[in-house]
Amino acid sequence: MRRVEQLLRALRRRSVLVLAVAAVLAGCNLAPAYKVPATPASAQYKDIGPWVQAQPADQLPRADWWSLYGDAQLDQLQQRLLAHNADLAAALAHYEQAQALSREARADLFPQIGAAAGGVRQRQSDTATLRSPTAPPVYDTYTAGAQLGYEVDLWGQVRNTVAAGRDEAQASAADLASAQLSLQAQLADNYLALRGLDQQLQLLQQSVDAYQKALHLTQILHHGGIVSGLDVARAQTQLSTVKSQWSQTAAQRALTEHAIAVLVGESAAQFSLPVQAATIPLPRIPLAVPSTLLQRRPDIAAAERRTAEANAAIGVARAAYFPSLTLGAQGGFLSGRYADLLSAPNHVWALGPSLLFDVFDGGRRKAQVAAARAAADQAGAEYRGVVLAAFQQVEDNLALLDRLGAAMKDQQAAAVAAQHSLDLAMKQYKEGMASYLDVVQAQTAALQAQSGLLSLGTQRLRASVQLIRALGGGWSRGQLARPPKPGSGGETPGK
Repeated sequence: MRRVEQLLRALRRRSVLVLAVAAVLAGCNLAPAYKVPATPASAQYKDIGPWVQAQPADQLPRADWWSLYGDAQLDQLQQRLLAHNADLAAALAHYEQAQALSREARADLFPQIGAAAGGVRQRQSDTATLRSPTAPPVYDTYTAGAQLGYEVDLWGQVRNTVAAGRDEAQASAADLASAQLSLQAQLADNYLALRGLDQQLQLLQQSVDAYQKALHLTQILHHGGIVSGLDVARAQTQLSTVKSQWSQTAAQRALTEHAIAVLVGESAAQFSLPVQAATIPLPRIPLAVPSTLLQRRPDIAAAERRTAEANAAIGVARAAYFPSLTLGAQGGFLSGRYADLLSAPNHVWALGPSLLFDVFDGGRRKAQVAAARAAADQAGAEYRGVVLAAFQQVEDNLALLDRLGAAMKDQQAAAVAAQHSLDLAMKQYKEGMASYLDVVQAQTAALQAQSGLLSLGTQRLRASVQLIRALGGGWSRGQLARPPKPGSGGETPGK
């Protein structure tokens, strides 16, 4: 009995020593100290333009940024997109999957407990080695018990795995926000393009009406012998050409309307938008210094989080060089009779740590560490590429808005002059002072100038959408912990 007590005391001392050493080593972390990759950022954007308000970027509406355009129909379509878009639903499912995988990795931080019970009827071989002559050939075994296992995270392998899972979940949250912003911008872009086509259709219809009157005038003059049939043919050609342009523009409108239907999750055959030719004003978009863009773009946040994830993976790979310590315990009951299975004499238990260390692996761990470092370098390079592309997109759309604004002023002057030329040509034609060829040329120039003016206005509106998208659409990095939920129309937490 004394010998048993001595053994138990020795075992307790060794267990305490093992746990103390494990507690000290559990603070180790073999992942490199993480630093966000450096990226170039200018003090200000190159093409600001007088139309941009120099205000902080957080004044951009965080949720309904499209409300800047003041169009109720666009507001309704954006809500339908959030509720019914299939691509957005897929992005949400991917985010939820990443969240679940992160929770799965976190489970390794806790002990694993299991329970089991069983009953077996077994027959021994008559020639079994060391079989007792008095042992029955057939006997029953009943068991009931539980076991506990816990791998001590000596080298930070589990913690780095959990950190990598958390980083990936946050990257997926940013991916969801990026997908939502992209779809919202695509819808706004298509909608503004549709309204631009509505204005073109209105202009073409007005031209058709005017050209029909001009054709009627030439027919009257021709019947009176004042002009030749050549003028009638020219007027008819001009009218038919504009009618053809109207049909082509209507076809473009139909395709754009179909694209909007898909974005809002509806069948193109059952979706329609009424023609609306009212002018949509160009919004004034708040703009901050370029450095804030790193906190405003969800795709930049996703790339940065994946860089952090790759850095944590280096620690996981390096931990494989060191032994793993598992603490195990199990206990229960073992008996040949079911009736007295849970009695004290049938109680069994086992307790003790186990240490596992790979002595030789043919260079596998070295290759895994090298692969993890290369993956971290790749993620860092991709992050810098995303940042540079983001700066380019902002500069591109700022330049477009600035240059297109200047072009519109000149185009407006051209449209006014062309309309004045047309009025003079028609007046001189009616008075017999000009040929109808002069009228046709004036009509063509006036239509082209007015159409070009409308096209430039639409291009500026669409460039403003892309600028808002390039600025992050009001998103901020703080939303990583609570990504927007499709269907909510605002910044509510994901499921």
